[in-house]
Amino acid sequence: MSQSNEGRRTKVARVIDEYGLTGMGARLEAAWTGDSGESGERTSLRDLADEFNEAVLEAALRDAGGAPLEFEVSGTYETLSSGTEADATRARRRLERGGVDAEAVESDFVTHQAVHTYLKRDRDASLPADDGDRRERKVESIEKLQGRLAAVTESALSSLAAADELDRDDYDVLVNVRAVCPECGADRPVSELLREGGCGCSD
Repeated sequence: MSQSNEGRRTKVARVIDEYGLTGMGARLEAAWTGDSGESGERTSLRDLADEFNEAVLEAALRDAGGAPLEFEVSGTYETLSSGTEADATRARRRLERGGVDAEAVESDFVTHQAVHTYLKRDRDASLPADDGDRRERKVESIEKLQGRLAAVTESALSSLAAADELDRDDYDVLVNVRAVCPECGADRPVSELLREGGCGCSD
């Protein structure tokens, strides 16, 4: 792979290669799109990120010569990701004693946004049409509510102005519902965010 292409690789793609997670990309895509079983149920991006990170931790433990059991991997990951700082520190020390570079492994954990970016950019994956239709229905509902709020506000301004309780009735009313990503700080109109399936940020 050329250096320029290497620079455009997503974090998930890089980590898959570094840890030898063969087949992980296909599993992520199938679970996200609902093609992983007869039920057609989809797995959320947050759950996929957790499953991916547990696979990274398990691979690191195996590379260090261990044979981790599933509950050990899940429990350790949960402690590292959402446990108290004291518990997380103890978990890191246990990993270090087992020959695992805990800091390096944690730096290779990914967010749900990174999984989304990987699925869209590297695998060109998309949700089934009905999911897109559902998103569009949600957008339409939000936009109708915005329009209704604007109409109610304009009516209130006109009414108060007519009663001489407001200086004028020709104010421009703007209703703009936005969403801010807690990871990257992206500030987007909600309708745009829903139509695009997220802000697409990755670390």
